[in-house]
Amino acid sequence: MIIEIFAIIGLCLSLYAYSITWKYDHKKKSKPFCDINSKVSCSKSFNSKYGKKFGIPNSLFGILFYLTLLFLPQYSLYLGVIAVLTSVYLGYISYVIQKNLCIICSATYLVNILILIFSI
Repeated sequence: MIIEIFAIIGLCLSLYAYSITWKYDHKKKSKPFCDINSKVSCSKSFNSKYGKKFGIPNSLFGILFYLTLLFLPQYSLYLGVIAVLTSVYLGYISYVIQKNLCIICSATYLVNILILIFSI
């Protein structure tokens, strides 16, 4: 049950991240609450060259991941390992390469770590 709760939290975070990306792509002018300054900005991460793979926003991969986890919780250990490895990679890009703190990203990293911990 706890895995499903974390999956729902991760899904909500990914949906919010996608809404920010969608607004940016469609030139909607609204500032997300997670854009605090030039060093603490989620839209900076989402809209960077690292924010998409194969032209698909990372947030859509997150949505797919958390939906998969909701429907196949018996694979939470394997999915959790993949999610944590992905989080380490994306966290490195955000914190080290971009020198940026993305609050939404950091929250999803935490959710992924908790999914792995509770899967063990």
